[in-house]
Amino acid sequence: MSEAPRQPAEIRPAATILLLRDEPQFEVLMVKRHHQIDFASGALVFPGGKTHAGDADAAWADHCSGWDRFDDEQRTLRIGAIREAFEEAGVLLAESPDGAHFADACELSVREQVDRGEVAFLNVVKGLGVRLRLDALTVFARWITPTMMPKRFDTWFYAVRAPADQVAVCDGREAVDAEWIAPDEVLRLADAGERTVIFPTRMNVQLLAEASSAEDCVARAEARELVTVLPVVEMREGARFLVIPPNAGYGAVEEAMDRAQLAMKT
Repeated sequence: MSEAPRQPAEIRPAATILLLRDEPQFEVLMVKRHHQIDFASGALVFPGGKTHAGDADAAWADHCSGWDRFDDEQRTLRIGAIREAFEEAGVLLAESPDGAHFADACELSVREQVDRGEVAFLNVVKGLGVRLRLDALTVFARWITPTMMPKRFDTWFYAVRAPADQVAVCDGREAVDAEWIAPDEVLRLADAGERTVIFPTRMNVQLLAEASSAEDCVARAEARELVTVLPVVEMREGARFLVIPPNAGYGAVEEAMDRAQLAMKT
């Protein structure tokens, strides 16, 4: 008797952030995943991860700019993206009551407490007397993990110009290194086998590399139609290929399965 087909894993919401800067050149902040992390271990990725229950707390309404511009889903995702950048890279996208960007250093001990769930991110923001800049984030892409994967995520990618006066420092737990790097250099390192860059990250780095500056990247993202990318496996001349929608902005992509690294970032 044949076994019943395995049901696809539950899809969990996630958010990833592309922190951009133009000095000394157009670069994006990327972190290297810890080798003990179960997904994308050792890979070069953008800061991000699963949303948490606290990201959906209604009390955030008084501590976010742009709150009324978004629905509950987008509020939660954007708060989650900002929290992940705070935890993993020590960058807080926030502003003071007078509109000035938050510029202080983010204490590692506080970031670790938020990451472990010992301190609510909302309470950290309240204590600092700042507001998260939800309206500073621009939707860049949306990817859903393929159905055959044991863990699946609906991941929204956001682009934003990083605060010029905040220093990114990795958390040492999920991320063991943080570096500003030009998109073309990421692709070169991946092609040379010097860095591991998983398939969704590489596709979005390629898209990012089409821009000439942070402003250009954001403008392109705002003008681009958002097409959700759910990679599927197709047979081509006896070989399996990973295929994504041709109208998603990445061009015609057919990735041989022996090359494709299908893990989506947790």
